[in-house]
Amino acid sequence: MDIFTKRKNNPGPLGKFADVAEGYWIFPKLTGELGSRMQFNGKEIICWSINDYLGMGNHPEIREIDATATSEWGLSYPMGSRMMSGNTEQHDALEKELAAFESKEAALLLNFGYQGIMSTVDALVDRHDVIVYDSECHACIVDGVRMHLGKRFAYEHNNIESLEKCLVRAKKLVDGTEGGILVISEGVFGMRGDQGKLREIVALKDHFEFRLLVDDAHGFGTLGATGAGAGEEQGIQDEIDVYFATFAKSFASIGAFLAGDKDIIQYLKYNIRSQIYAKSVPMPIVLGAKKRLELMKAAPEMKDKLWANVNKLQAGLKERGLDIGVTNSCVTPVYMHGSVEEAMALVKDMRDNFNIFCSIVVYPVIPKGMILLRLIPTASHTFEDIDITLDAFEAIALKLKEGEYKISAEQYSAPVI
Repeated sequence: MDIFTKRKNNPGPLGKFADVAEGYWIFPKLTGELGSRMQFNGKEIICWSINDYLGMGNHPEIREIDATATSEWGLSYPMGSRMMSGNTEQHDALEKELAAFESKEAALLLNFGYQGIMSTVDALVDRHDVIVYDSECHACIVDGVRMHLGKRFAYEHNNIESLEKCLVRAKKLVDGTEGGILVISEGVFGMRGDQGKLREIVALKDHFEFRLLVDDAHGFGTLGATGAGAGEEQGIQDEIDVYFATFAKSFASIGAFLAGDKDIIQYLKYNIRSQIYAKSVPMPIVLGAKKRLELMKAAPEMKDKLWANVNKLQAGLKERGLDIGVTNSCVTPVYMHGSVEEAMALVKDMRDNFNIFCSIVVYPVIPKGMILLRLIPTASHTFEDIDITLDAFEAIALKLKEGEYKISAEQYSAPVI
């Protein structure tokens, strides 16, 4: 069979709904300047769906450096891969600053987070090694694990007993061989908002010989006394062997970095395929990241404002009887019960009538009959935004409970992510 015909006949779990969902449920278009208030479908909405945690995306100093650096350097420089022709003093300087900020010996810039962490997993292990990873790790980690030619075990989410069982199996496989064990967790799990149990994980190093890779995309800039992330928050930063974070959230930019001991970062620098065979990070992104790091260190009030908003939002939701699960980060999930169709009617009501825009997750990502609405507070939100949102959530929860969304459920036939 022709592979294009096969793909057309089976466009995938989301693709099959493209005709009815695109533009509203999937690939919606948010317009206007980044902030807590944006435009959707021609009206102003309170936006809870962008990961601009510290409000840097529209910060005047950030916009100035982004514009100035682009004007001075353009987006082409430096050309070529970093290894061949795309290295600069500024790239080296940023890596040194990131390493120092994360209390690590060295750091390595990555031009994209998703492909960077995939390639990191691929570079760290060979077919003799065993990967043990949290079952709720992000898709980028899962894709990296899928490339692994050796054994891999997924442990139940944040379940240390399950992790130990996987480590026992892994240890039996590598004992007496040239294989080793790589454990992978996230600093903050982006859907539930709970931190990875890093302190409990590193305690197992005394009994099992393994290295720990932590994806801290949602923790970098938001957790810890200085914003260095979940490792700093939990007091075990020294025990993280390879630390990963992206610029796409607290930095409101693009790109990522790794940090760790000099030897392992040097190894990755010469072996991570997604960087060796790809264009170097453009100069405006590098200079922009340097400015963002400088601002994050110099203006801790941004993180303070973020957490004031987080605490008010999460406390308000709980006071209104809403279930936010076990989050202990900025990520704020709201769990409800209902069908996929009810979920879609509910979200359409939120967007069209309450002017609240947030992400929604339904089956099969979460169990059937559950609805997850995910809110991402930022330093840009105001207490007024939060009060309006809390009133809206209280109203829609009541309408869902009273069955109002079942009346129009048949109007909605597309899934929502």
